[in-house]
Amino acid sequence: MLKRTIQNMKLSKVVIIFLFATLAACSSNPSDSKFETFPELDARELYETALDSLKNDNYQSAIQRLEALDLRYPFGAYSHQSQLDLIYAYHKRGDTASALSTADRFIRQNPRHPNVDYAYYMKGLVNFNSEVGFFSEIFSAKLSQRDASSARQAFEDFSELVRRYPDSHYIPDARQRMIFLRNRLAEYEIHVSQYYMTREAYLAAANRAKYVVEHYPRTPSVAKALDIMVTAYEILELEELADKAKKVLQHNYPDYKS
Repeated sequence: MLKRTIQNMKLSKVVIIFLFATLAACSSNPSDSKFETFPELDARELYETALDSLKNDNYQSAIQRLEALDLRYPFGAYSHQSQLDLIYAYHKRGDTASALSTADRFIRQNPRHPNVDYAYYMKGLVNFNSEVGFFSEIFSAKLSQRDASSARQAFEDFSELVRRYPDSHYIPDARQRMIFLRNRLAEYEIHVSQYYMTREAYLAAANRAKYVVEHYPRTPSVAKALDIMVTAYEILELEELADKAKKVLQHNYPDYKS
């Protein structure tokens, strides 16, 4: 009996130690630290100082205040606007993942908010800038030769904005960026098609060029796509298809030189 009592006491000590360890781990959770950030500031002061930081391009300071505001006052008067400003601050700091996840969260939680179009626009802008940003231009390969996934996602984001909110005042800028992105996507397809030509995969090259003609008809790459189709079909001895592509090329681009 005494032995069992001692064992139970030891077990109780283990349980108590475990509970204290769990509580200590919870108290050290990084998200909880935001409750202790700027404890002297209320919601209004947090937001106003965050705006000051944004105006001075101090995005890290703005993010710290906006994150604290979002955590401490999730249903307050500044909640929605602080989340939208947080998207912008993350974007300007170059934190693409946080900007996109915050935009998605805002859209998911506030689908009828009067400024939700801004969240859609920022998704497109974040992906657009990750595609053609300053550092990617300097340190990466030629734009037309790089993977086009970011460009494709940006185009889809802007397309969704245009479809859902055709009267949004972000539409003119979004449309201009979509024109650039269409040209970029077409150039990438031409790059892939030319690669197939060098590998003597002529049918794949022709199909990729045909995709440009069908899906990006008003881009500068169409003439080159038709030229590739003519060459590839002639090599494959598909004379009817080659003649058709040649007629379209000559009719629409009489001054084109391969």
